[in-house]
Amino acid sequence: MTAISDTLARLEATIRARRMADPESSYVAKLSAKGRAKIAQKVGEEAVETVIAAMSNDKEGTASEAADLLFHLAILLADMNLSLSDVCLELDRREGVSGIAEKASRPQE
Repeated sequence: MTAISDTLARLEATIRARRMADPESSYVAKLSAKGRAKIAQKVGEEAVETVIAAMSNDKEGTASEAADLLFHLAILLADMNLSLSDVCLELDRREGVSGIAEKASRPQE
């Protein structure tokens, strides 16, 4: 494993272990107990904060907010019984496919 995948694997394992912990002692358990809508809201908030930091050309802030975004996304994925590996499989599936072609292949809404 690379350093990136080691870090993400540790993050995912920690989140999965803490989801059912005492909400008084674990932020992950506390957020998980509030349900998927609250978890998804936090993902959205962190995404907006990441964008704001990027638009301000704040590299340190962007890295920090991106870490928060990945953290909360991993909680959301765990809540949905999905893994970062599932996301990587989807990225692998898309590799070598034009973004325009991939978007065109999606069912129309």
